[in-house]
Amino acid sequence: MANAFTSILVDWKERFTPFKEWIGELKNPGVLKADAIAGLTVALVLVPQSMAYAQLAGLPAYVGLYASFLPVIIAAVFGSSRQLATGPVAIVSLMTAAALEPLALSPDGYLAYAAMLALMVGLFQLSLGLLRLGVLVDFLSHPVVVGFTNAAALIIASSQMSKIFGITTRKGEHHYETVWNLIQDIPQTHLVTLAMGLFSLFLLVYIKKVAPRLPNVLITVVVCTLLAYFLDYQVRGAEVVGVVPRGLPSFKTPDVDFNQAVHLIVSATIIGLLGFVEAISVAKAISSETRQRLSANQELVGQGLSNVVSSFFQGYAVSGSFSRSAVNFSAGAKTGFSSAVTGILVAVTLLFLTPLLYHLPQATLAAVIMVAVFNLIKIEPIKHAWKVHRHDGMVAIVVFFTTLFFAPHLENGIMIGVLLSLGLFLYRTMSPHFVEVSRHEDGTLRNARLFNLKTSDTVAIYRYDGDLYFANAGYLEGKVLNAIAEKPNLKVLILDFESVDLVDSTGEETLGRIAERLEAAGIELYIARAKKSMRDAFMRSGLMEKIGEDRFFRERTQAARYAKEKFGDEVDIEPILKPVHLGAEQQPA
Repeated sequence: MANAFTSILVDWKERFTPFKEWIGELKNPGVLKADAIAGLTVALVLVPQSMAYAQLAGLPAYVGLYASFLPVIIAAVFGSSRQLATGPVAIVSLMTAAALEPLALSPDGYLAYAAMLALMVGLFQLSLGLLRLGVLVDFLSHPVVVGFTNAAALIIASSQMSKIFGITTRKGEHHYETVWNLIQDIPQTHLVTLAMGLFSLFLLVYIKKVAPRLPNVLITVVVCTLLAYFLDYQVRGAEVVGVVPRGLPSFKTPDVDFNQAVHLIVSATIIGLLGFVEAISVAKAISSETRQRLSANQELVGQGLSNVVSSFFQGYAVSGSFSRSAVNFSAGAKTGFSSAVTGILVAVTLLFLTPLLYHLPQATLAAVIMVAVFNLIKIEPIKHAWKVHRHDGMVAIVVFFTTLFFAPHLENGIMIGVLLSLGLFLYRTMSPHFVEVSRHEDGTLRNARLFNLKTSDTVAIYRYDGDLYFANAGYLEGKVLNAIAEKPNLKVLILDFESVDLVDSTGEETLGRIAERLEAAGIELYIARAKKSMRDAFMRSGLMEKIGEDRFFRERTQAARYAKEKFGDEVDIEPILKPVHLGAEQQPA
């Protein structure tokens, strides 16, 4: 017990000191310089993006800057990926807005509950990391994530259209109703705002095309802010960011009503899982190129702590960013210090540069969001999933449409996708392949029906390709009973269990019942190639003694030969030992 406790303490100590792996490398001036340049490059993208994403979450733009200061540094210090850039991201921002909208909060209350949501997300992720439960993230299968991401990208883009057109949209119960209201209100478009929005979109796309290495977001923000200042953009009735409080965020605990906060548990869980899926995906992509160690559980600790810190310093939920991580990596980041540089530069912005952001047009921030989420729309992965397995394609399509339909209640699309994935998995495993095998000319035992091979009427080998548990135990029993009905002269039935990794109590009980029914019919049941774990389970339950220890064999041909020795000329095992093809007139029905 003492050793186990000591082991846990040592593990937790390592969880909170991963930075020791790279901090010594900062003694190298080359590494320090590379990280400084990369940190500056990411900061140029992060400052305008974080303000845009905060507004997507329904928060003031400066909250995005708060979430881009300490959380960015904490995630780098306590995570395992050296190049992962953490901060506000589109999907998490949208889900924050979706989680908080039903609570009908005042502006101050909205800020407090956004911070509380970040705290809940952080504690959930931190708990998973410390308990080594990162495997739970796998419940969000790739088709679920792809379907949700495509739908979310459309929702995000369409939610920004009102700011491009300069229209105050009438909100409906569902997002598609809000979009329809926007379409009806298009005649009320504010032309000055529309001109600025279209110009911002043009700049973002054009700079990216002709000079992809330049910070298109920063250039667009600077140009449009200057235009708004010199052309009296705000005086003409258009919206700007306005006053951004100067100074760093202070420590503040979220002041919320516990009864209200309980309603955020489901949303916090889904945001925690989905945000981490985004973070670990980009971290894996980068680590495959850098060949640096990556730990999913350690990354959960880093992401969890960053969200906890974001909560206590007036931010909101954050995650690893695909685009900024790619920028960080391509800019030459070597260690997590690059993210520390990014956080420090955001702090400098909050301390000294906030007055410069006053005239930043809201339409420009909307354009930044729309262009950023454009890369999230990917139809090819859905088509690929359909080609691999139609069930996966179906899951992606269902999640896509249900997310669009239920928006802003985005968690419904995720939960439906998870339940559908699990349901289809159960459906697939409820009817594993059950085929009779015979000797093929290549020397192996193969599907007799598929390869038109002769079988024995007295000794039959059936391969069962799946686990044996409550959902498919009845299926196996039915298949065995149908098999013996087709072979009235059968003396020995051999079950090949090489593919069986799991047997539960229902499967064990069913197998015992099968043995009883076969014995009543005068047929002996042999088990071939069962794994040690399965044999041990049968030994403990007494099933091995019931069937007979001498009826468990390492090889199928060994079982067949044992049957020949026991029954002599009463049985024929030649088709099991030698390949014999059936003629056309002898093919099984």
